[in-house]
Amino acid sequence: MKYRLLTDEELTHLEEELKHFLIVNHVHKEEWERINKEQPELALELVGLFSDQVLQRVYENIQYLENRTKDACFVFHCDKESIHLIALQAKNQETFLDFSTPESIHQALSNHGKEVGFFRHSKPYTKSREEEIHQLIDQGCVKSTESFWKSLELALVD
Repeated sequence: MKYRLLTDEELTHLEEELKHFLIVNHVHKEEWERINKEQPELALELVGLFSDQVLQRVYENIQYLENRTKDACFVFHCDKESIHLIALQAKNQETFLDFSTPESIHQALSNHGKEVGFFRHSKPYTKSREEEIHQLIDQGCVKSTESFWKSLELALVD
Protein backbone atom coordinates (compact mmCIF):
# COMPACT_ATOMS: atom_id res chain seq x y z
CA MET A 1 0.00 0.00 0.00
CA LYS A 2 1.33 3.40 -0.98
CA TYR A 3 -0.64 5.63 1.42
CA ARG A 4 -3.12 4.26 3.99
CA LEU A 5 -6.37 2.39 4.28
CA LEU A 6 -9.44 4.56 4.14
CA THR A 7 -11.38 4.58 7.39
CA ASP A 8 -14.73 2.82 7.69
CA GLU A 9 -16.43 6.22 7.64
CA GLU A 10 -14.58 7.24 4.46
CA LEU A 11 -15.44 3.90 2.83
CA THR A 12 -19.10 4.37 3.75
CA HIS A 13 -19.11 7.68 1.87
CA LEU A 14 -17.39 6.03 -1.10
CA GLU A 15 -19.48 2.86 -1.19
CA GLU A 16 -20.61 3.33 -4.80
CA GLU A 17 -17.06 4.06 -5.97
CA LEU A 18 -15.82 0.93 -4.16
CA LYS A 19 -18.50 -1.18 -5.87
CA HIS A 20 -17.48 0.24 -9.24
CA PHE A 21 -13.79 -0.40 -8.45
CA LEU A 22 -14.55 -4.02 -7.60
CA ILE A 23 -16.60 -4.54 -10.75
CA VAL A 24 -13.86 -3.03 -12.93
CA ASN A 25 -11.48 -5.49 -11.26
CA HIS A 26 -13.87 -8.39 -12.01
CA VAL A 27 -15.03 -8.83 -8.42
CA HIS A 28 -18.82 -8.93 -8.29
CA LYS A 29 -21.09 -8.83 -5.24
CA GLU A 30 -21.23 -12.57 -4.53
CA GLU A 31 -17.49 -12.98 -5.02
CA TRP A 32 -16.79 -9.96 -2.79
CA GLU A 33 -18.90 -11.46 -0.02
CA ARG A 34 -17.07 -14.79 -0.39
CA ILE A 35 -13.65 -13.09 -0.33
CA ASN A 36 -14.61 -11.14 2.81
CA LYS A 37 -15.54 -14.37 4.60
CA GLU A 38 -12.92 -16.78 3.29
CA GLN A 39 -9.95 -14.55 2.42
CA PRO A 40 -10.05 -11.42 4.61
CA GLU A 41 -6.40 -10.62 3.80
CA LEU A 42 -7.28 -10.46 0.07
CA ALA A 43 -10.30 -8.27 0.86
CA LEU A 44 -8.02 -5.97 2.84
CA GLU A 45 -5.56 -5.88 -0.06
CA LEU A 46 -8.35 -4.87 -2.47
CA VAL A 47 -9.51 -2.14 -0.09
CA GLY A 48 -5.88 -1.01 0.12
CA LEU A 49 -5.66 -0.73 -3.67
CA PHE A 50 -8.93 1.21 -3.72
CA SER A 51 -7.71 3.47 -0.90
CA ASP A 52 -4.49 4.25 -2.77
CA GLN A 53 -6.43 5.06 -5.91
CA VAL A 54 -8.78 7.43 -4.07
CA LEU A 55 -6.02 9.14 -2.11
CA GLN A 56 -3.86 9.51 -5.24
CA ARG A 57 -6.69 11.45 -6.91
CA VAL A 58 -7.25 13.58 -3.80
CA TYR A 59 -3.55 14.40 -3.44
CA GLU A 60 -3.23 15.26 -7.13
CA ASN A 61 -5.79 18.03 -6.59
CA ILE A 62 -4.23 19.55 -3.48
CA GLN A 63 -2.27 22.72 -4.06
CA TYR A 64 -2.12 24.30 -0.59
CA LEU A 65 -1.67 22.83 2.88
CA GLU A 66 -1.28 24.42 6.29
CA ASN A 67 -0.43 23.48 9.84
CA ARG A 68 -1.28 25.96 12.58
CA THR A 69 -0.44 25.84 16.26
CA LYS A 70 -0.37 28.48 18.95
CA ASP A 71 3.38 28.86 18.35
CA ALA A 72 3.66 28.79 14.56
CA CYS A 73 1.89 28.66 11.23
CA PHE A 74 3.27 26.71 8.27
CA VAL A 75 1.66 27.13 4.86
CA PHE A 76 2.75 25.07 1.85
CA HIS A 77 2.21 25.62 -1.85
CA CYS A 78 2.61 22.32 -3.69
CA ASP A 79 3.28 22.98 -7.35
CA LYS A 80 4.22 20.36 -9.94
CA GLU A 81 7.98 20.31 -9.38
CA SER A 82 8.61 21.70 -5.91
CA ILE A 83 7.10 22.62 -2.58
CA HIS A 84 7.19 26.13 -1.14
CA LEU A 85 6.86 27.09 2.50
CA ILE A 86 5.92 30.26 4.32
CA ALA A 87 6.33 29.95 8.09
CA LEU A 88 5.31 32.41 10.78
CA GLN A 89 6.37 32.43 14.41
CA ALA A 90 7.30 34.83 17.15
CA LYS A 91 10.84 36.21 16.79
CA ASN A 92 11.24 36.17 20.55
CA GLN A 93 10.05 33.25 22.67
CA GLU A 94 9.08 35.62 25.48
CA THR A 95 6.52 37.31 23.20
CA PHE A 96 3.25 35.40 23.25
CA LEU A 97 1.70 35.34 19.78
CA ASP A 98 -1.04 32.94 18.80
CA PHE A 99 -1.07 31.48 15.26
CA SER A 100 -3.83 28.90 15.74
CA THR A 101 -6.70 30.73 14.01
CA PRO A 102 -7.04 33.11 11.06
CA GLU A 103 -8.18 35.82 13.48
CA SER A 104 -5.20 35.37 15.80
CA ILE A 105 -2.80 35.38 12.82
CA HIS A 106 -4.38 38.60 11.56
CA GLN A 107 -4.12 40.11 15.04
CA ALA A 108 -0.45 39.07 15.37
CA LEU A 109 0.40 40.56 11.97
CA SER A 110 -1.62 43.75 12.53
CA ASN A 111 -0.67 44.50 16.12
CA HIS A 112 2.75 42.85 16.48
CA GLY A 113 4.08 42.75 12.90
CA LYS A 114 7.66 43.55 13.91
CA GLU A 115 7.62 40.66 16.39
CA VAL A 116 6.53 38.07 13.81
CA GLY A 117 9.30 36.14 12.13
CA PHE A 118 8.78 35.01 8.55
CA PHE A 119 10.62 32.17 6.93
CA ARG A 120 10.39 31.15 3.27
CA HIS A 121 11.82 28.05 1.70
CA SER A 122 11.41 26.10 -1.53
CA LYS A 123 12.71 22.68 -2.45
CA PRO A 124 12.14 20.08 -5.13
CA TYR A 125 10.28 16.97 -4.05
CA THR A 126 12.49 14.16 -2.78
CA LYS A 127 9.68 11.61 -3.22
CA SER A 128 6.68 11.83 -5.51
CA ARG A 129 4.62 15.00 -5.06
CA GLU A 130 1.65 12.99 -3.75
CA GLU A 131 3.79 11.00 -1.27
CA GLU A 132 5.13 14.24 0.20
CA ILE A 133 1.60 15.65 0.46
CA HIS A 134 0.52 12.44 2.22
CA GLN A 135 3.45 12.77 4.64
CA LEU A 136 2.52 16.39 5.45
CA ILE A 137 -1.10 15.39 6.07
CA ASP A 138 0.11 12.57 8.34
CA GLN A 139 2.06 15.21 10.27
CA GLY A 140 -1.06 17.29 10.86
CA CYS A 141 -1.44 19.50 7.80
CA VAL A 142 -4.88 20.26 6.43
CA LYS A 143 -5.98 21.61 3.07
CA SER A 144 -5.55 25.35 2.73
CA THR A 145 -6.42 27.99 0.16
CA GLU A 146 -4.66 30.04 -2.46
CA SER A 147 -6.09 33.22 -0.90
CA PHE A 148 -4.44 32.44 2.47
CA TRP A 149 -1.12 31.77 0.72
CA LYS A 150 -1.36 35.03 -1.24
CA SER A 151 -2.28 37.03 1.85
CA LEU A 152 0.88 35.76 3.55
CA GLU A 153 2.94 36.59 0.47
CA LEU A 154 1.57 40.14 0.61
CA ALA A 155 2.41 40.37 4.31
CA LEU A 156 6.00 39.40 3.45
CA VAL A 157 6.27 42.27 0.98
CA ASP A 158 5.02 44.90 3.42
